[in-house]
Amino acid sequence: MLDPIKLAKITEKQVCRKHNDTVSRRYWRFRGGLWYGGAATADCVGCNMRCKFCGPLLFMLQQKAAGKFRKPSSVANALASIAFKRKYKYARISGGEPTICFEHLIQVIAEMQKYPFLFIVETNGILLGANKKYSEILSEFPNIHVRVSLKGTNEIEFEELTMASGKFYQYQIEAIKNLLDAEVSFHPAVVASFTTKENILKLRQKLFDISKEVADSLEVEYIVLYPHVVKSLIKHKLIPTKAYTTEWHLIGSEEFKILYLSKNQ
Repeated sequence: MLDPIKLAKITEKQVCRKHNDTVSRRYWRFRGGLWYGGAATADCVGCNMRCKFCGPLLFMLQQKAAGKFRKPSSVANALASIAFKRKYKYARISGGEPTICFEHLIQVIAEMQKYPFLFIVETNGILLGANKKYSEILSEFPNIHVRVSLKGTNEIEFEELTMASGKFYQYQIEAIKNLLDAEVSFHPAVVASFTTKENILKLRQKLFDISKEVADSLEVEYIVLYPHVVKSLIKHKLIPTKAYTTEWHLIGSEEFKILYLSKNQ
């Protein structure tokens, strides 16, 4: 089983580099999109997990996207340019895990404070759970929001979906506690395409035990069935209970079998 904390350290050596006090990171594209109603996005290279359903990771591997090193000021300027041009309110780093090269992330956030956009940190939370100080550092910036994407509703689902040991699921929960203690703006989300209503309710109760506000803010998300995602699901013999087609129709497991499995048998 994967150890996402060790993998983060290995990945950092490949996708980050430091010159004097500036930390650069590899990015493979910058784009606009309709997330959050419109957000400028920087797609970074490198993650500390290998989720079987991860569209961005699979797409990058398919495209052999190694990316180019970008300084924090360059990343911030590119995001701001897209956001201004398209009249967005938000900017974000996606594609990989932004808390790898944490110093780089903080330098990007510092650069973004010059602009009138809310910066969204999308993370699996593992490193935020492993290091409480990370949340304390994030709390120093007023114009940010953190979205913690839980990979399943419990340890068993986490292990099945990420190929990492189930014990690391608790690090995601600890990230939520750390962000709450540090008074950082955040909300949890859960990948719910491979679970049940009962397990989602159990997760809500777990979050309620932390904070009612945290439980109420839980975002339930479903994967999108892009061709490369479907290929990976079939490879790993994963059948989603709910998922979106590329036409944004929400389908169940039986429809998935008819639409996708029958074509590959």
